[in-house]
Amino acid sequence: MSLVKPRRKTRQIKVGNVAVGSEAPICVQSMTNTPTEDVTATVDQIRALSRAGCEIVRVAVPDMADALAIKQIKDRIDIPLIADIHFDFRLALASAEAGADGLRINPGNIGTREKIKKVVDCAKAHGLPIRVGVNAGSLEKEIEKTYGTTAEGMVKSALSNIRILEDLGFYDIKVSLKASDVERTVRAYEMLAPKTDVPLHVGVTEAGGLYAGITKSALGIGMILAKGIGDTIRVSLTRDPVEEIRTGFEILRALSIR
Repeated sequence: MSLVKPRRKTRQIKVGNVAVGSEAPICVQSMTNTPTEDVTATVDQIRALSRAGCEIVRVAVPDMADALAIKQIKDRIDIPLIADIHFDFRLALASAEAGADGLRINPGNIGTREKIKKVVDCAKAHGLPIRVGVNAGSLEKEIEKTYGTTAEGMVKSALSNIRILEDLGFYDIKVSLKASDVERTVRAYEMLAPKTDVPLHVGVTEAGGLYAGITKSALGIGMILAKGIGDTIRVSLTRDPVEEIRTGFEILRALSIR
């Protein structure tokens, strides 16, 4: 008997031309560590990731120069690109206009409902999915005050943010719940999975360098996938992101998933 449980049923979304959800293969993604506005360096890194098997790539968008660079980057790569947005809703709008295939935000730190609605309306207009990125280290203040940085607090934040988007009529949602330790991360995914059918992106944040990062990611991601939870994965290493892709596929192979 397999130790890996059947995968839970989730709704399916599209990130560019890549299907994400229970009817699609679990996909392996990564994130660039180059300044996004450095188009040449970022394109070179994404091409290296693509050659290693990366199926979706995320780029940081801390300012407008990074958002505007997305158009030039997209013209030179062949895998879907997600823009990673923190706080400033205008960067999400600019990234969508520049050709991003998806947005990673935390609605709770985007600001007012009006700002969130602008991001949602833009995502709808461009046919983009939104990943709600919940991180134990940056929960909403009211949630942290009640729950601390616990798995329960992470789940509360995720459900609250899903509700915000769905109340605005937006359903192309993916969610991640990340902590820097394995136990809290696994517990959060266990708690959230029965409460929603949104696809889940799995990873352990700030996993560390080569040995610590691979060990924590293999344990955390592997334990979650073995429970039948997870639709996309990212191994987080503080080194060449190509190593993240190699490690991700090794985890899937070890569990006889891909």
